[in-house]
Amino acid sequence: MEISLFLEPVGYQLPEKPLRPGRKRLGETLVIYNEKDNFPDLSGIKLALIGVQEERGAIHNEGCSTGISAVREAFYELFDHWPGLQMADLGDVKPGHSIEDTYFALSQLTGQLIRNNIIPIIIGGSQDITFAMYQAYENIGRLVNIAAIDPIFDLGQEAEELHAQSYLSRIIMHQPNYLFNFTNLGYQTYDVDHEAVDLMKNLLFDVHRLGMLKEEPKEAEPPLRNADIVSFDIAAVRAADAPGCGNAGPNGFTGDEACRLARYAGMSDKLSAIGFFEYNPLFDPHKITAQLIAQMLWYFIEGFINRKNDLPEAGSDDFSRYNVRIEGQEEAVVFIRSKKTERWWIDLSFGRTDRKKYERHHFVPCSQADYELALTDELPDRWWQFFQKLM
Repeated sequence: MEISLFLEPVGYQLPEKPLRPGRKRLGETLVIYNEKDNFPDLSGIKLALIGVQEERGAIHNEGCSTGISAVREAFYELFDHWPGLQMADLGDVKPGHSIEDTYFALSQLTGQLIRNNIIPIIIGGSQDITFAMYQAYENIGRLVNIAAIDPIFDLGQEAEELHAQSYLSRIIMHQPNYLFNFTNLGYQTYDVDHEAVDLMKNLLFDVHRLGMLKEEPKEAEPPLRNADIVSFDIAAVRAADAPGCGNAGPNGFTGDEACRLARYAGMSDKLSAIGFFEYNPLFDPHKITAQLIAQMLWYFIEGFINRKNDLPEAGSDDFSRYNVRIEGQEEAVVFIRSKKTERWWIDLSFGRTDRKKYERHHFVPCSQADYELALTDELPDRWWQFFQKLM
């Protein structure tokens, strides 16, 4: 499939005079699709930046389809600290005749890149674009985990049209369904119905309050390590640090916390697609938010470059194994720790006969705190949540 059919070349040109002294700005080292009849060779490319000019699903954020140029301008001016970075900017997906046409184009494009082991980095309009990213995995036939960094759950109301605040319901209800797990990072309790919180827990989804993650920021790393898709709503960052969104609020992650989350996502050996959504230049006259998103992209690349290729496999000698007996449990709770990175997982592969369908989900990322909790004779929530999914 010719993915260039879905793409328009990059219109932005890097100024000859740099904003800062120094060499090797990203705009000088990326492979850039900037000529209509000269689509670049993607051999060896590992990361691909793609803009999406679509906002028909936006809620209270009209204008968010026009932000990719400002993000590119800020991103291209940052410095490339990684010799041999294999990254391309493939231009923009233009809005289709209908919004479904845009979803189709992006799902086909995303799927083709993933098949070629290229991670698409989507700079979108509204967050309903996440649904198109999910459809790419449906086309591939792969069960996926989605992590959304978002102040709300985007469940919408029953029978509501697909838009930026209802896309999750569409994914849950879509058949055939390829969603294994959903994680929310940073929901703000006063903006979320308590019944929605109960629903998420009843669905065995993983939800983390903003306050908890600000107190224990390292607790965001295991769920991001478990994600195939990360969807970042810029409204999850407080307005003081990211005013460029119609839904920005006074509370949220700080700019440096957002960069930390992006780095965690890049470090995940499992992640194969990421999107940054809801940026609106109409609310960003000084381009502060565009600069922050560019820096988040930079930290995502930093995480990617530092991947350690330590996904667990049954019988691997690269992991230490710890069996913890808990009163009332017939089987020991099994933890493994990477000898490379000292990161932890819960091993749920014992006695499983469903390896083809679920084998990518038998090892659940966790923290050392989960192991220490098990030592006190208490089952970690992560163990119980994923054990029930695999029953």
